[in-house]
Amino acid sequence: MQMRSSENELMHEIIQSLKDGKRRVFLDIIDELQPYDVAQQYQHLPAKHRNKFLLYLTLAQLKELMEELSKEDQLEVLQKLGIEKSTKVLDLMENDDLTTLLADLEPEQIEELMSEMKKEESDMVQHMMKYPAESAGRLMNNRFVWISKHYTVREAVDKLKDFAELAEYLNYLYVIDEGKKLVGVVSYKDLLLGEMQDKIEDIMFTRVVKVDVLTDQEDVAKLISRYDFVSIPVIEDNDKLMGVITVDDILDVVIQEANEDIEKLSASGKAIDFKTKPLVAAYRRLPWLILLLLIGLVSGSIIDGFSETLQSAVALAFFMPMIAGMTGNTGTQSLAVVVRGLVAQDLDVKQVVKLIFRELWVGIIIGLTCAILISIIAFIWQGSLILGIVVGSSLLITLIIGTLAGTIIPLVLYKFNIDPAVASGPLITTINDIFSLLVYFGIASMFISKLS
Repeated sequence: MQMRSSENELMHEIIQSLKDGKRRVFLDIIDELQPYDVAQQYQHLPAKHRNKFLLYLTLAQLKELMEELSKEDQLEVLQKLGIEKSTKVLDLMENDDLTTLLADLEPEQIEELMSEMKKEESDMVQHMMKYPAESAGRLMNNRFVWISKHYTVREAVDKLKDFAELAEYLNYLYVIDEGKKLVGVVSYKDLLLGEMQDKIEDIMFTRVVKVDVLTDQEDVAKLISRYDFVSIPVIEDNDKLMGVITVDDILDVVIQEANEDIEKLSASGKAIDFKTKPLVAAYRRLPWLILLLLIGLVSGSIIDGFSETLQSAVALAFFMPMIAGMTGNTGTQSLAVVVRGLVAQDLDVKQVVKLIFRELWVGIIIGLTCAILISIIAFIWQGSLILGIVVGSSLLITLIIGTLAGTIIPLVLYKFNIDPAVASGPLITTINDIFSLLVYFGIASMFISKLS
């Protein structure tokens, strides 16, 4: 079949095949698409055609579609399919995806769906749901290929052929002993290069990087990133192999965690997406914004307290927003550096001290550069050397303070087991506004007699 010129043409062909009742034509179109593209077509399809779209898909295609949809759309699909067909699709889904889907359902809904599933599958999912949310146990896939340390290379290859559909990533085989304890790992490359009669225990690596079922998903992401793995084994008590976490699941975690941090950094609090209703979105944003509003009143009080200084030297007002804005911006930049660092690695005392001093030097270099520049501008504009000194020295001090505030505040929060992303950009900016105004007007007041 020829490539289509546009998404609109593709959508038109799908709709036409549904209208004409030509399932074979429909499946020919779907077979050309990646699961993500199928999901996109389903989501953009007019509601009146969605039932037939689902009816025409095979069980395997429905399973792939489910794995690409949001939770809300997944639940809609299950409802349209009915309990009998839904359970057949759920039986095919990866257990980690299924656990995520069922996690937020009511107990009665979970029981209804699981009662119709294969007992082996439902038992696995129920076991996984006992682990804490956002733990490795919830994230792992317990459908994977394992081999015994007593196997030969020939036996390992034969097993791999028999269970090829479980080998999601062709990189590693995890080795267990008689008690299902993880004792080693073998790469597929080693299997290819090994002699067929070689014993697995003779060619395996015994030092295996692994995570416990209770390990937080962020820590799992750090390990996979650190070692450039495409998968990592999950163990329980006494190193019993329970499952495998693959890189595609970690990518979902990274995106999820990044979105959560962005929401916190932007002071929006809980998740807000394109589907969130206006009242709900406003409700989720208001608490932080009201807090910032109250803190902002302090800035207003400072300005009011120095009203006489402003009246004596009106030119001060011109530079005030610039100093406050630059201070807030540099604090937010430092905050972003710290949050990224904490996500990527575990910082020790030595690294923290090094980071603080590094950011201090950054603040000094930026502050000196900007202070000299703005001093020259102030002197040329107003012909006042004192005004240049006031503005320049104020900017130097506040940029240093802003940089340190953006670095130290999230580190302190992290020390007390508080998510550092809570120290949001707007909060840092507001705090730095207060410092910048105090410094600016404090220095101006010292020179007020010469500014008048």
